[in-house]
Amino acid sequence: MEGLREKLTEYFEWFHRHPELSYEEYETTNKIREILLEAGVEILPCELKTGLVAVIRGEKKGPVQALRCDIDALPIGEESGLSYASECEGKMHACGHDFHIVSGIGCAILLNEKKEELSGTVKIIFQPAEESSLGALKILETDVMEDVERIWGLHADPTNEAGVLGIREGYVTAAVDRFIIKIKGVGCHGAHPDDGIDPIPVAAAVVQALQTIVTRNINAFHPSLISVTRIQAGNTWNVIPETAELEGTVRTMDKKDRELFEKKLAEIAKHTAAAFGAEAEINWIAGPPATYNDGEMVIHSMKTADKCGFSVVPEESSMGGDDFAFFEEKIPGCYIKVGTGKGQLIHQPGFKVDESVILPTAEYLAELMFDSLSASCI
Repeated sequence: MEGLREKLTEYFEWFHRHPELSYEEYETTNKIREILLEAGVEILPCELKTGLVAVIRGEKKGPVQALRCDIDALPIGEESGLSYASECEGKMHACGHDFHIVSGIGCAILLNEKKEELSGTVKIIFQPAEESSLGALKILETDVMEDVERIWGLHADPTNEAGVLGIREGYVTAAVDRFIIKIKGVGCHGAHPDDGIDPIPVAAAVVQALQTIVTRNINAFHPSLISVTRIQAGNTWNVIPETAELEGTVRTMDKKDRELFEKKLAEIAKHTAAAFGAEAEINWIAGPPATYNDGEMVIHSMKTADKCGFSVVPEESSMGGDDFAFFEEKIPGCYIKVGTGKGQLIHQPGFKVDESVILPTAEYLAELMFDSLSASCI
């Protein structure tokens, strides 16, 4: 396996040096295709501008399952100090998607080498634009998932050491929704606020009132949050502007809480604005739902982890989200956190992956795909 270890490490460093943002992963896609074709792995013809799907067809009959590996980077300047740091200014793989790519490539190569023993079919999805929260929909717009019965995902985890997997049944990431609230008042001279309706104190009141959704409307045992992340109003010091705009995100685990948040946010914004004589316009932009780990798939994941020499710890719930959950609206799924060495967290400029975990992760994924298909055929 030393030869494969060296190749995967080489590939990993190449992808890390050449990060591409969501929907721009053309060079990344071409490199993945080149590597897979050289290894004799079949690539499905599907209408994707970026990203691709590899397929390993077992010579024994069985179900079809998929492994999702996301491929995009983030608009973050790298400060990792790595010798193979990003060569693209203002862009880096700060979420470990380069690690996901090579883990998927390694899994494909290993499965392809023993496909005569494989009981079923594995599709390895190199998915674009996860960071947009909507990239999975590009895959779902094709026919790739029509025959897939279950799907697996992985994510780099810098809160755990290499050799440790986080696995747990139930909800593990939150639903991700975005909102924009536009407050419309009446602009006037800053010296004569009584001549207008100032949207800025309205916006401040709305920000404060929105927090009561969590503290007064949601069950205290249900994880949820709302964050207002942008407030914008005016462009000079002595003019009260006509409008103010708020933008932010809502994170929930429970479906009913998600519905309640959308309803209450609109009510609070509109009625608070009205109390000041202003108006509020709400734009709710729904993202992916919460990610849920299927119980049977969790058992398979843990058994294979033990077989491959990984330690398993309970996967922590995160209010972060992943568009992997869009696949789970159709079929069962399991989302596994892979310890990549403790260090700076994801989405930070100093994030890095311990390269020693690359080959073991590829071997684990290949064994998981193999074992779970075999178990389905018993």
